Amino acid sequence: MKAHARLVAACDDGRTVLRELKSMAPLTLVPRRQRGPGAVVHLVNSATAPLGGDELRLEIHVGAGAELKLSGVAATLALPGLRDVPSLSTVEVVVEPGGSFAYLPEPTVVTTRADHVAVLRADLAAEARFHTREVLVLGREGERPGRLSSTVHVTCGGVPALRQTQTVGDAILDASLAVLAGHRVLVTEVEFGGGCGPAESGPWWSRTPLAAGGMLTTALAPDVVTATALDRSRTSR
Repeated sequence: MKAHARLVAACDDGRTVLRELKSMAPLTLVPRRQRGPGAVVHLVNSATAPLGGDELRLEIHVGAGAELKLSGVAATLALPGLRDVPSLSTVEVVVEPGGSFAYLPEPTVVTTRADHVAVLRADLAAEARFHTREVLVLGREGERPGRLSSTVHVTCGGVPALRQTQTVGDAILDASLAVLAGHRVLVTEVEFGGGCGPAESGPWWSRTPLAAGGMLTTALAPDVVTATALDRSRTSR
């Protein structure tokens, strides 16, 4: 299956309007009734995906001064397909000066025998705000996970700000203290435009300022509930 969805938000007289909203199953974009100056859209998986061999692409363009939040409504299951080939999901983000974009999908569960590649590329203006959070769950309860490679490339003001690739699903590496230390949940959070605080760390989490601006937070947990509690703990600091 190949699917391409596109979302364009613009600022019109102080309010964010959706200039383009193109969905293609399984990438279904559902706008929520607007109550403030920003816009909220839900990303709904309208079919079982990604399966091995699927190629899914999502484009988001946030215009100058616009404010957009794109959130998921249910966990994504990365599943094996009939062919022994990986699935691919690509998210391309552009945020213009003064724009603000939050991309907060629900957790991705890497099921047994799955082989998935996730790529997020964000091109941010120097004055833009950007926030994203990825939650990876290694397998459903009682099963060994498949393999997932997640890559994040961020440029801010034309300057490379973050280039990171993480791979999960190798039993030896996942058990290593240098990687996941046997935890089932890996949370990665990236923030730009909100100011840079000092480096911080605690049991199984760390928060690191990036050289080109922005913050990178990584956390490990045995389950999603604990991971969410860690996230709230960091936010309240």
